[in-house]
Amino acid sequence: MIENIKPMDIEKRSFEIITEALGDRRFTPEEEPVIKRAIHTTADFDYADNLVFSEDAAKKGIAALKDGCDIVTDTQMAKAGINKKILEKLGGTVYCFMSDEDVAKEAKERGVTRAIVSMERAAKLKKPCIFAIGNAPTALITLKELLDAKKIEPALIIGVPVGFVNVVESKELIISSSVPYIVARGRKGGSNVAAAICNALLYQIMR
Repeated sequence: MIENIKPMDIEKRSFEIITEALGDRRFTPEEEPVIKRAIHTTADFDYADNLVFSEDAAKKGIAALKDGCDIVTDTQMAKAGINKKILEKLGGTVYCFMSDEDVAKEAKERGVTRAIVSMERAAKLKKPCIFAIGNAPTALITLKELLDAKKIEPALIIGVPVGFVNVVESKELIISSSVPYIVARGRKGGSNVAAAICNALLYQIMR
């Protein structure tokens, strides 16, 4: 039976359906909106199980955003999906270096991916950052190398690249690190999920 729902109530009804479907599943107050928004974005309830959080990761991400941290993404799609109005009110900016001409040029000269060069560029940013990676496992691999070299100290890594080559392995690298993380274990993810997780953190501040 088709429900007669006003346009402004569609999202609210969607979250009610998600809550009903999750039944007795319980999450921390900060993690629950992240998991539900990932499900809302994908219509995939697997995220209730495959989204894993380091200790207090969501809480730490929210605190960093309140302090005006920036967000670095690996796709223009993720950048477009993040609520920049809220982020800017908090003093933050979203960066994506993937389409920069000098990044593409350097990547070609070195024979590496643009994601590698982009993460190296991001490591030079002066403010603390949340890294929201939804597409490129090489971005996560590079972040781990930069972590090991003590060249970055992220406020949070959101590791949700989608695909088959090095995807699972790159996520496990981040899980094995000491950095706060929210990771979608396995092959699932995407730029839309990365943006959704960022927004779930931002909306908890502005609700």
